[in-house]
Amino acid sequence: MWSPPPPTLQAATDMLDAHSVKYTDDFLSTLTTIVAQCPDALIHTLPAIPQFPSLSKNFASNFGGSTTSAYLLSALHLARLIKTPHEIELIRKANAISSRAHEVIMRVLGKDAKGLILGQEEGVVMPDQWRIEKEASAEAIFVASCRREGANHQAYLPICASAQRASTLHYCCNDREFAWGPFIPQHDTDGDLPHTNGTNGVNGVSKKTFIPQVLLLDAGCEWNNYASDITRTTPIGNGGKFTKEAREIYSLVLKMQNDSIDALQPGVHWDTIHLGCHKTLVKRFLELGIFKGNEDEVLRSGVSAAFFPHGLGHSLGLDVHDVPSASKPDEKFNMTIPEESRQNPEFYRYLRLRLPLEAGMVLTVEPGVYFSPHLLAPVRSSPYINQEVLAKYESVGGVRIEDVLLITENGSENLTTVGKDVDWIEKVCSGRV
Repeated sequence: MWSPPPPTLQAATDMLDAHSVKYTDDFLSTLTTIVAQCPDALIHTLPAIPQFPSLSKNFASNFGGSTTSAYLLSALHLARLIKTPHEIELIRKANAISSRAHEVIMRVLGKDAKGLILGQEEGVVMPDQWRIEKEASAEAIFVASCRREGANHQAYLPICASAQRASTLHYCCNDREFAWGPFIPQHDTDGDLPHTNGTNGVNGVSKKTFIPQVLLLDAGCEWNNYASDITRTTPIGNGGKFTKEAREIYSLVLKMQNDSIDALQPGVHWDTIHLGCHKTLVKRFLELGIFKGNEDEVLRSGVSAAFFPHGLGHSLGLDVHDVPSASKPDEKFNMTIPEESRQNPEFYRYLRLRLPLEAGMVLTVEPGVYFSPHLLAPVRSSPYINQEVLAKYESVGGVRIEDVLLITENGSENLTTVGKDVDWIEKVCSGRV
């Protein structure tokens, strides 16, 4: 009466990829029949932890055999690192839906920047009048776009971080308005209109505009329980264009990602690709004047970890992090770690993948550059940082770009389809395309 009934056995059989589906009341009798055919079998069970149903203490004696929980769970986790063609298609579908949802966010921002969304003081606001003036609005429109296409669940809590809040890696509050600037006269001198709050000026009436800032949107839906995980960083205010500093940081992160994607192929260790991002960051920060000194010395100092603190990405599948116990073996027993990784252990502290790549793996590539007051505090006195130049960039907050990649026999395939080039994003967010 209070909730929908469970599926019938036939419906469950049709829905699930299983040889046989029965009620739980039939579990012991069914297993008894199977074990009777193999009386000396070793029965593998899942460990007795809260996530799994507990088995009777007399389970083994009931069948005259022995049981062990030492291997099954780790074997399942290891098997999940390599995806089947069916799994890849489900992940591809989730990414296609999420990619379109990310583009919807950009295009709504672009309509507002172009002045195509008219304000409405009262009454029902239709979807074509929705505007994004705060983080919660971005989350709501993203989720609505996914659900409209049949994806009823998000793979994780969306991260919608604007301005300096984009420096918080897992910012899930999504409850702040974008930063507003002063009222300005409604005049357009170069063909680009500023983002406004919809108070459309008439006869010289002023508008209220956003302070130039970024919106970091890290969000992805599930499709039949398989995850997507995409991040895009877009400009807010400034007519839908990045500021000079934000564009420079965005371009750096995009290069970090593109270089990483180009390096993906079976046999390459994930540590090596991750280290390449730090090398790219150090080189570009020296060019921008944020870092100073010798390139090799700056890299060895580890100071770049304050700006790129997290891992380059992670395995993805049934879980958005799928599954850390297999993708990141205990370092004491992981014989695959390159020797060069021992030189800067702080670079690899938060990696969720520390293995050579194999065909069939699905993983994210998500470099980022952040100006977090918390992370910068310990390196304020570093001799390798020009504090005066750094101060010009701190208002950017953070930039992250994230795609989902399938490792193939000869390289990789990008399953994420939404654009990320600077010019394309600015055109969309300014309403020009």
